[in-house]
Amino acid sequence: MSHTATAALPLLPFFLPASGGQRYCLLHLPPPGRNARGGILYVHPFAEELNKSRHVAAAQARAFAAAGYSVLQIDLFGCGDSSGDFSEARWDIWHNDLHLACAWLAQRVDGPLTVWGARLGALLALDFSSRAPLPLARLLLWQPEADGRRSIDRFLRLRLATSMLAGGVQEAPGQARAKLAQGEPVEVAGYLLAPELAQAIDGVSASALLPAVPVYWLDYQGPEQTCAPLPPLARLWRERGAAVHMASFGDGPFWHSGELLACPQLLDATQKLCRDWLDEERTPP
Repeated sequence: MSHTATAALPLLPFFLPASGGQRYCLLHLPPPGRNARGGILYVHPFAEELNKSRHVAAAQARAFAAAGYSVLQIDLFGCGDSSGDFSEARWDIWHNDLHLACAWLAQRVDGPLTVWGARLGALLALDFSSRAPLPLARLLLWQPEADGRRSIDRFLRLRLATSMLAGGVQEAPGQARAKLAQGEPVEVAGYLLAPELAQAIDGVSASALLPAVPVYWLDYQGPEQTCAPLPPLARLWRERGAAVHMASFGDGPFWHSGELLACPQLLDATQKLCRDWLDEERTPP
């Protein structure tokens, strides 16, 4: 699977009708004349991480398409170019979006269905897979968030950091949490976080979600790390019988970098980690 010479692959942008409006989608198709060997649904990260990682996800989607897969990128409700404001986003609505997208893909593409998530999108993909109405073949996770509450805590710390940089009124670390607990939305770096969404994410932990399908996990390894340790979550899953395949990359934390990172190591590591299913021959009908 090459990451070059994929720009000419068919790309179909469209709006998918859904509850509360429409969802903006990009469908990456295999080369003309080649039937898809399966479908891949991409689940994007949270808030500004969506924008930071969009170009890397698009490059990987093109590479998957070049390997013969139909790849659907969907902007969830309240995100990107889809209907709704971020303040209206809810975890259950996002679940419904993924169900709709999977059903749409399954109706149009023969072969196995893979769900690929990045960061909080990976946690959403894990949660979705635990109750997905359609059979999934595997999960691909890019730098997954393992615990929803810690993820929201990190997001809320951006509020304090933004206030400090702007020279505004200093806020106690727990003040944003207190507002959410009282049912008040909280603005973080231009995103209005609803208490309903924060509470739902708080309640999701990957340690309580044992994957029933093989997991392919890409984890960032910083320059100070000489050997990437096995994440505790991956170790826990393996001890419980899950099939977990691990690889690392060193391009940098593309999801919050101050500049857009091309991430060739991540793309190459994904290719190598997923080679066993990317190279499968499509079963004749």
